[in-house]
Amino acid sequence: MPYRTVSALAAFLLAAPALAGGDPAAGEKAFRQCQACHVVRNGAGEVLAGKTAKTGPNLYGLPGRVMGSEEGFAYSDAFEEAQATGRSWDEEAFVTYVQDPNAYLSDMLEHKSRSKMTFRLREEQDARDLWAYFSSLE
Repeated sequence: MPYRTVSALAAFLLAAPALAGGDPAAGEKAFRQCQACHVVRNGAGEVLAGKTAKTGPNLYGLPGRVMGSEEGFAYSDAFEEAQATGRSWDEEAFVTYVQDPNAYLSDMLEHKSRSKMTFRLREEQDARDLWAYFSSLE
């Protein structure tokens, strides 16, 4: 096997664990990009991350939650439609959504749809790290 092929294969194998999932500690740091709009507040009312932002829904308990179902938050029409489907948040849905919210909802609902979330994460790994962080808080 040529040296370049071996080097490329070694680089890929070393990077594979990072691509396979997220790092909760890195996700906690990545959440700084989200805290202007979101908070992570547990059922006892303790703020685990963020401040007291209310622009976006509370992200505590997000893994497995039915989309658009956080009590007390006024979702877009698209999220109300998503809620009616009963679809729940999983890692792939979350990663795809936070990278392009409007495109995700349009693809899922099979018609042009808009999310109230205008922010987009640029890096897929940041999204995976956030998911790992939210999952670690259960």
